[in-house]
Amino acid sequence: MENGLDKQSNILKTFNTTFIVFWLMIACFPFIWTFWGSFKVRADFFSRADWWYAITAFNTLLETGKSFTIQAYSGAWFEGEFWKASRNTIIVTVSVVSVSLFLGTLGAYALSRSTKNYAFWILIAALVFRAMPHITLVSGYLFPFFQLQIWGILPTTIVVLIAINQPFTLWLLYSFFKTVPKELDESALIDGCSYFQTFRHIIMPVMWPGVITAGLFSLMLAYNDFTVTALLLNQENHTMVPKIQSYLGTNQHEGNLMWAVSSVVSATAPLFLLIMFFQKQVISGLTAGAVKG
Repeated sequence: MENGLDKQSNILKTFNTTFIVFWLMIACFPFIWTFWGSFKVRADFFSRADWWYAITAFNTLLETGKSFTIQAYSGAWFEGEFWKASRNTIIVTVSVVSVSLFLGTLGAYALSRSTKNYAFWILIAALVFRAMPHITLVSGYLFPFFQLQIWGILPTTIVVLIAINQPFTLWLLYSFFKTVPKELDESALIDGCSYFQTFRHIIMPVMWPGVITAGLFSLMLAYNDFTVTALLLNQENHTMVPKIQSYLGTNQHEGNLMWAVSSVVSATAPLFLLIMFFQKQVISGLTAGAVKG
């Protein structure tokens, strides 16, 4: 009987392992293929004659004398000024995450400890606001921004992104704070701590997994946003995602596809490394909240 159970268990493990490896290969293939193709010339990566040219680097060897080239990266970063878009993305992302977490932690903590009915309705209003399409919200801002001559600059976009992101951050942090026993607050107050000292020295140290999780979600919203940044920023102040779109060209103007390919890799790699670095905190925050011990 035990041998039969062990056999079934081994078969199940083998099946699960095979499935996970197969799924990872499918999930990772688009990025791996894009990364590989970013070191080729357009005639190879977008070849209509033979897709195998992207592997053998037939045209890349003819044009550059090597199997790999960084022409796409140097062209996008310097001639295409992708470095400016990267700088703008860092400014927007850091600003949105910092302000969202600062306001979100204070607001979520207050709402999680409040016994008033209005706390529930504030959260419902935030949820409704978050559920609205971004284009609906941004379209209402455009005319006032034009009138006030604050369209096309980074601070305006940062404020709008914070307004869009804040409800989600508030809800996420609220759910984490609710998992922290109120007895911690009460014990700290009895020991002589003020409410702010309780929040800073007692609650926040056990909330870091939740704060990091909320921060990463805020970062991804600001980092990957297209709708808001494309509508509110001019070409001089584009962030990375709208800049990549501009490399693709239009019906009237031909773009540079290899610049777009190399820019996609440049924009995706830092985000991937960041998520991998904080993966333990994210898993801890999503599964166990902020409760420790």
